[in-house]
Amino acid sequence: MIYALIRILFPNKKAIQIAILSLLICYSIEFLQLYQAEWIIELRKTLFGRYVLGQGFLWSDMLAYTTGILFIFFIEKIILKYTNYETRFRIKQ
Repeated sequence: MIYALIRILFPNKKAIQIAILSLLICYSIEFLQLYQAEWIIELRKTLFGRYVLGQGFLWSDMLAYTTGILFIFFIEKIILKYTNYETRFRIKQ
């Protein structure tokens, strides 16, 4: 989801830049869960805080973020490669 949002916000950036930025955002949010100040704990008790900031740090979440972003990155690369191939093929005929 983050990858798609970043891609929409920055359509002219390279896919690798989008992937790296997406990973940085996801990792930042996950590591922010290690921060346990009173004000952020109260924020996490709200619906918004629970969905955006999460409840606790998990290494499995890091793996899930990485896997998901790499998956969509490669899907985008495959689609763009196929689309560019089709466009070049039609132009040459």
